[in-house]
Amino acid sequence: MNRVIVLAATAVLLAAVAVTYTVSRGAEPAPAESRGTAGGRRLQLLTNGRLSYTSPPGSRRVTPVECDRAYAAAGTVACLRPVGALSAGALVVMDARLHQRRRVPLTGFPNRLRVSASGRMVAWTLFIDGHSYATTGFSTRVGILDTRTGRLVPSLEDFAITKDGAPYRNRDVNFWGITFAADDNRFYATLSTRGGRYLVQGDLAARTVRTLAPNVECPSLSPDGTRLAFKSAIAGDPRRGWRLSTLALATLKTAPLAETRSVDDQPVWLDDHTIAYTLQLNDGTNRTWAVPASGPGKPRPLLDNASSVSPPP
Repeated sequence: MNRVIVLAATAVLLAAVAVTYTVSRGAEPAPAESRGTAGGRRLQLLTNGRLSYTSPPGSRRVTPVECDRAYAAAGTVACLRPVGALSAGALVVMDARLHQRRRVPLTGFPNRLRVSASGRMVAWTLFIDGHSYATTGFSTRVGILDTRTGRLVPSLEDFAITKDGAPYRNRDVNFWGITFAADDNRFYATLSTRGGRYLVQGDLAARTVRTLAPNVECPSLSPDGTRLAFKSAIAGDPRRGWRLSTLALATLKTAPLAETRSVDDQPVWLDDHTIAYTLQLNDGTNRTWAVPASGPGKPRPLLDNASSVSPPP
């Protein structure tokens, strides 16, 4: 009888050790963290689809929270949950401690995600049909959630459109890649119609958008609110890839960045001088890079095995 008790106690102890080991291993820094953070700043990111945080110098804390896309600002963490074989996706809004505040069921494949600088507004893009902006016939849907009032805008497709100064409506209209201004009402996004892609400025309260410039996709507003970082199709043809550039809102003048590789991502401003973006390596893993926002300079590796980078909440 005593032997049975000892064996049972040993099994329990070994199980506890195994659980502790597994949890501690899940929170260990990723092996390729020697690249560190941007100037010592902490960052939120995804590591193999898990929400993670850098902790200078050069370590990484990986949480159990799974996301296909993530973003954070001012105490609000947004996560687009993966779509499983037997499960639909969802937007999950959490606080800085990763406690769930709101869950919105969604249908479609996660693509873009942003939180306004105040932490109030959350905007996302889903692929409804197709999985690439380089193909034809794809369809996207953009949604917006006001975390303060709970108001949900499930789509921009019924917003009034002004294109080239005139009212416009077409069944093939698609939107993607929202970024918010500081007032949490004005926003910028991409509008696609009849083979063209346009930067639009939107007014959430008025439910209107108007075109500003052609060939601007996935805009990202700078912290000072004066410039947009974006990707533009090379020679207007997304099948040839995209080039990262910036656009001055006062003049609509664009300037290419030092990154010459094709980048299919919505760039992130780490500060007014540095832009980050993700490229997929040949082995299928992701690497996040940083490039000067001024144009001159060269891109540098920022984080290995990392995507969906943003400043921490």
